[in-house]
Amino acid sequence: MKFGKLPSLNGLTKANFSLPDSHWHFTAEPSSCQVYAGGTTWNVSDWVGSVYPEKTPRRLFPKAYGRAFGTIEFNATHYRIYSEAKMKEWADATPEGFRFCPKFPQIISHFRRFKNCEGPTDDFITGLLALGDRLGPAFIQLPPHFAPKHADALWTYLEHWPRELPASIEFRHPEWFVGAQPHWNRLAELGVGTVISDTAGRRDALHMHVTTPNVLVRFGGYEGDTFDSYRLEQWCQWINAFEANGGKSFHLLVHEPDSIHTPATCDAFAKGLDPKKYPHCVTPILPHPLAGEQINLI
Repeated sequence: MKFGKLPSLNGLTKANFSLPDSHWHFTAEPSSCQVYAGGTTWNVSDWVGSVYPEKTPRRLFPKAYGRAFGTIEFNATHYRIYSEAKMKEWADATPEGFRFCPKFPQIISHFRRFKNCEGPTDDFITGLLALGDRLGPAFIQLPPHFAPKHADALWTYLEHWPRELPASIEFRHPEWFVGAQPHWNRLAELGVGTVISDTAGRRDALHMHVTTPNVLVRFGGYEGDTFDSYRLEQWCQWINAFEANGGKSFHLLVHEPDSIHTPATCDAFAKGLDPKKYPHCVTPILPHPLAGEQINLI
């Protein structure tokens, strides 16, 4: 995640990485929460022989990934709208309980900026439905220059988004985070969730506004730096407050350089969770039960 990436954490302290106060924009009874951890791609050859079984061919990476992680920030859909058949193929490669978090196509968010995009939206929805019960919250990543003054088309678009398909939004322009903005409550009214970006260079994006029972956290890691451990511990503790306020699903979407350290970051997160409360947070150290079965390489 280049957004907010600092070349070094030198000179920073734990105080720089403390979670701000949370802001709850929905009301719900206390709930049990499903916790997921994963990365941003399964195309990591360096995982073969460690996270993936020895000699796993690239065509079986989706299957191997699904056994080692519980979710994925599915960036492929940002660059191309895939067919219903291809989306179903990917869903079928993953085990029960796995969740995709697809990113909205850039033709909708960046090129057409939410105007005149009924066709791409319908095609995207067809693909989402093909994921079946593997579908987690999809999310819109707004362009960095997309400020509140540009938001009319966004609100119109979200008003027409089908409520039965969970969706969240990631704001990037600094003006979205200034003062008591009304858009947080508006998202709650529309049933649209928020993406919280935990990245070292843009602490304003760590806004802690929660508008639905589903939260996506995009975590920019520093390859096991001690500050990463502190940040992950805080998220593990925060989930208790999320549950107390009705939270139902929490997705930690890990960004590491070239994804090499992503498995270790997910493992560190899982180790900080209460294993009695969250026994199904799948990571390489706590893989899906099918992980012991051999992947057919033929």
